[in-house]
Amino acid sequence: MSAPDQQRGIVVAVDGSPASNAAAIWAAREAGMRQVPLTVVHAVTTPTAAWPPVPYPESLAIRLEDEGKKAIMHAIKLAEEALPADRRVAIHRELVYSSPALALIKMSDDAEMVVVGTAGRGLLARGVLGSVSATVVRNAHCPVAVIHGDELPDRPDAPVLVGIDGSPASELATAVAFDEASRRGVDVMALHAWSDVAITELPESDWTSLEEEAQRSLAENLAGWQERYPDVSVQRLVERDEPARQLTEKSEFAQLVVVGSHGRGGLGALLLGSVSNAVLHSVRIPVIVARPSTSS
Repeated sequence: MSAPDQQRGIVVAVDGSPASNAAAIWAAREAGMRQVPLTVVHAVTTPTAAWPPVPYPESLAIRLEDEGKKAIMHAIKLAEEALPADRRVAIHRELVYSSPALALIKMSDDAEMVVVGTAGRGLLARGVLGSVSATVVRNAHCPVAVIHGDELPDRPDAPVLVGIDGSPASELATAVAFDEASRRGVDVMALHAWSDVAITELPESDWTSLEEEAQRSLAENLAGWQERYPDVSVQRLVERDEPARQLTEKSEFAQLVVVGSHGRGGLGALLLGSVSNAVLHSVRIPVIVARPSTSS
């Protein structure tokens, strides 16, 4: 059945590819942890000629619709198999006739999270941020999870990794990271990394002073969250290096990465932070881009 407004919960886009199947499994587990509905979506789009417009045959529309229905039903089967008996949730399905990106952005108004896969048809290509997912990541009205490849990491005890730089965007990422870690019963690995060409020639003693200040700042940024989530232990890391490179390296020891994004207003709606963009292109585990939610 279709999802009523305000009940979409976790929205996952599927297209029948192995990558989108992995996204459906991850999304189902996320919905199970949160005990919210799962909405499985496929957008039916038809090829168009630049000019003059040529009507597509009805047989093509029927075939595309059938393929979409099959993709949805297979994803639902995988989702049901991925949910433990004590974490069952309602699963909705939506077949829409729209641009995939526009459909997902609209649904994000009523969702807790949107989930997309990499290497799917029309989604993220492996190592390249495709137009549909790029648009969703930059404009969704809730956090967006990007699932890389067609195999999910088997690291249930690994921490949730989050990049922290003191900005409002990283504060939102920190909130998401603690929430995810608490639901999973794992640690948060909080990373602050910096690299400034203008200060690379500083004496080692000055670097030590900067590192100590960074450690204090990181501890202050985390203090309130540790009080709010006493069940979550924190691993604090301060590195003198490019943030994106450190997040990519540390992701090898995590089950999930959380990064911030620019806001939706003005130019921010069109841009994704350089660190977040680099992480999305390079890590091999699920990444959540923390975006402000209009449904909360």
